[in-house]
Amino acid sequence: MRKVKVDKGVVFGDGRLVFIAGPCVIESRAMALDLAGRLVKLANKLGAAYVFKASFDKANRTSVDSFRGPGIDKGLEILAEIRQKFGVPVLTDVHEPWQCAPAAQVCDILQIPAFLARQTDLVVAAGETGAVVNVKKGQFMAPEDMAQVVRKIESTGNRRIVLCERGASFGYHNLVADMRSLLIMRALGYPVVMDATHSVQRPGGLGTGSGGDGKYAPALARAAVATGVDGVFMETHLNPKVAKSDAANAIKFSEVESLWKKLLKIDEVVRS
Repeated sequence: MRKVKVDKGVVFGDGRLVFIAGPCVIESRAMALDLAGRLVKLANKLGAAYVFKASFDKANRTSVDSFRGPGIDKGLEILAEIRQKFGVPVLTDVHEPWQCAPAAQVCDILQIPAFLARQTDLVVAAGETGAVVNVKKGQFMAPEDMAQVVRKIESTGNRRIVLCERGASFGYHNLVADMRSLLIMRALGYPVVMDATHSVQRPGGLGTGSGGDGKYAPALARAAVATGVDGVFMETHLNPKVAKSDAANAIKFSEVESLWKKLLKIDEVVRS
């Protein structure tokens, strides 16, 4: 399997579990910097490989009235500050091809949202930047379908690819996580990450927003690491109840340390 180097010593697929964590969306500069500082401090304490994630725009919100974020200009400015101040790689979503180039000037990893995984122009534009591209498997896709997504990115000459599982549609307003998909996608030759928090989402389940079963996210994370995944993606917030996006799924920051410790122990057993 190909190793995918990011920056700041972070490598996917080198036998060391990588954590990707942060808020769903940048709610404010102060909030993003505060949470980033806490997460970096925790990762350093545990000796864990870590990437900070946050979206500058949530273009896929259920309602037109939902909070979307600060936008690309202000959002990238905040992400650049976090990267420089804390010396941590950063990841953000891109939704349109034109966003890829400016985002790649700031971010180490460009993330393709699950519902856009088949958008050829977007996937190719992300690949052309040369940045690491983390593609979330669409909820409507079989894991083996990701082979064609990989080919699109490879067509640009970019082999810095990470694939991400975030659940599959299971009827209306529900997702189910199939651990087999982690192994199937890994067989494509690239590292695989488990998105533990979005896999327990209930898309549109609240009518004007998405619900979820965040209490089950830690269990899915543990199961994925036991399967031999290369990284775990999770959204966290100091107070998930007041989060402006995906409040029902985010893991409370005060619970992250305990979970990361368990995941590192499981990973150690699996890799031994």
